[in-house]
Amino acid sequence: MDWLERINRAMDYIEQNLSDEIDGREAARLACCPEYHFPRMFSALTGISLSEYIRRRRLSQAAFELQNVPDVRIIDLALKYGYDSPDSFTRAFKSLHGVTPTTARSKGVELKAFPRLFFQMTIKGESEMDYRIEVLDADIEIVGVKQEVVTQEAFHTIPKLWEEATASGLVPRIIEMSWENPQCKMEGILGVCGKQAAITDEKFDYLIGCRYTAEYPGDMEKTVIPKSTWVVFPNITEAWKRLYTEWMPTSGYELADLPCIENYLAPDRVPNNELWVPVIAK
Repeated sequence: MDWLERINRAMDYIEQNLSDEIDGREAARLACCPEYHFPRMFSALTGISLSEYIRRRRLSQAAFELQNVPDVRIIDLALKYGYDSPDSFTRAFKSLHGVTPTTARSKGVELKAFPRLFFQMTIKGESEMDYRIEVLDADIEIVGVKQEVVTQEAFHTIPKLWEEATASGLVPRIIEMSWENPQCKMEGILGVCGKQAAITDEKFDYLIGCRYTAEYPGDMEKTVIPKSTWVVFPNITEAWKRLYTEWMPTSGYELADLPCIENYLAPDRVPNNELWVPVIAK
């Protein structure tokens, strides 16, 4: 099953469950993508967030029902499409369509239809994408502090964890540790996402640390990364935008069962951050 088929299968699942609860883990599983990264991939592909796409699709379907099912009740539509009350549904409906659900029943009223998305391959003149393949030919030890993150809130939570780690003095401590025995690969300050790239649990541990082989402080813990192959991209933010849309579909690689790692280098380095993604050949 190729990449396009997988992501369209996830879109089929979302479409079939617009009037039910949509499980982000199931959508990510169908796309063969880590739950943590699926919303980022979707946003990179479409330009809108996954939650906003679902919201618009539901409100589009609600508009169709209002015009085509004369006796449908607004409270029933509100509950059907995930709103707690007719008032919250009405506000959301008016925000998208510009009119209230009651007004939308009338013929001749202009509404907005947000169509179901399908993905297909196109050829376009994108700029080149820099990457390198790194092979870790021995186990590496990473030491740091873990904090639990709710998977669905990860994109908001993790930047705050870094801010708190800097303010508390954790980041300066880790920088000092990284200088004791510098490593030639993955030598920066590291953010380790869970235990595997395919995050399917509701929560996962995010470790802020560095490679370290000496005795470590008691308030820290160690994780070991075994021998493995990685694709490394400069510029973490840009890499996440293009990894799934441009590199993975044609690379001949799949995600390995190891965590993705964000590698933050010295400020004077160019680039000063990298995304390490564990891969295996297909």
